[in-house]
Amino acid sequence: MALHSLLLFCLAYVLAAGTPGPGTTAIVARVLGRGSAGLAPFIAGYVVGDLTWFTLAATGLAMLARSAHTLFLAMRYAGAAYLLYLGYRLWTAPTIVVVDVSAPPAERGSQLFLASLSLTLSNPKAMIFYLALLPTVVDLPNLTLAAYLEVALTLSLILCAVLMGYAIVALRARQLFLSSRAQRWLNRSAGTVLAGAAVVVATR
Repeated sequence: MALHSLLLFCLAYVLAAGTPGPGTTAIVARVLGRGSAGLAPFIAGYVVGDLTWFTLAATGLAMLARSAHTLFLAMRYAGAAYLLYLGYRLWTAPTIVVVDVSAPPAERGSQLFLASLSLTLSNPKAMIFYLALLPTVVDLPNLTLAAYLEVALTLSLILCAVLMGYAIVALRARQLFLSSRAQRWLNRSAGTVLAGAAVVVATR
């Protein structure tokens, strides 16, 4: 893949990934409510979701994705429902005296992975980028296997960096909330944000 094309993709993707949306909102809300535990599988779900969209576009299945309206509508509602569930868990979570804010109660990594994966696959912003904007910056009809792997690796690294940046900011903010009352306020605020993200996903 030509260097200028790769750089153009990097610029477009950084802007798309860094723009606040349901995905970044969900990861910030989760980190504020639960710290860094489970962060790796949560981010992995986003990466796999974006790679799935990229593969659909790169292999010429964009038309199929556009036509499978019922399937993607169901995925959107499933992602929204899980966000609502996570928001409810935060609202009802018991407060504890935090000694090590980086080690909250553990959650199943598979659940976190599936939550972020379903959110990415049902995210309107991701759909628009990969099915409408990506073809304007990457020559998909002439994309070779080597170029595909190059873009996929670049995509993964950029997305991990962007999401980790959001997570680090949220972790530093979380350290300010050590009291039981502050935790309760933080959990309920994060739960409300997740519920709001679920509404956005379901209605857009």
